[in-house]
Amino acid sequence: MAQPLSPQALSEIDRQIVAAWAADCAERVLPLFEAEAPDDDRARDAIARTRSFARGELTTAGEIRRRFVAGRAASAARSPAGAAAARAAAQAAGVAHMGAHALGAAAYSVKAVGLARPDDSDAGIEEIRWQLARLTPAAAEALRGLPLLGEDTAGPLGPGLLATGTLGDAIRRIQAGL
Repeated sequence: MAQPLSPQALSEIDRQIVAAWAADCAERVLPLFEAEAPDDDRARDAIARTRSFARGELTTAGEIRRRFVAGRAASAARSPAGAAAARAAAQAAGVAHMGAHALGAAAYSVKAVGLARPDDSDAGIEEIRWQLARLTPAAAEALRGLPLLGEDTAGPLGPGLLATGTLGDAIRRIQAGL
C-alpha cells in the first residue's frame, strides 16, 4: 500500500481505525445539535457514514466528496454548543480524507461539552478523559503516528483553526495523553 503524502493523512487502514473513535467522540455530543435542529439529519448521517467508512464499506474517494455536508449543518444550530457538535461530526467525516481530522472531531466535542456546561470548569477535561479511555490500542498507536499540533503545516494540525483556543488546548491534551 502506498504511503500517504502527508504525515497527517495516515494510511487508509489507520484512517479506518481512528474513524470509529472519531465517530464515538462526535456521537457523544450529537444530542446538543439534534436538540436544536431535530429535523436536520446531516450530522447524524456524517457519523453513520464515518462508521461505515471505518468498517470498510465506503470508499475514501466517495467520502472526500461528502465531507463538508455536516459542517454546513452547523448553521442550523441555535447555540455555539450545537454548532460545535455539528462541526465534530464534520471533522469525523473528514477522517476518510485525512486521519488528523479525528483529533478535530475530539476537539470539537470537547468544545461542545464546555460550551454546554459553562459553569463546570472540569467539563472539557472530563470529556478528554472519556475520549482517551475509548481509544483502542490500535487507534492510540495510529494517532501517535500523527505529528504534534503545529509541527506540520500540511493539514488540519497546522497553524489554522484547530491550533488555537479551546480546540488547540484539547488536541494538545489528547496528544499528551496518548
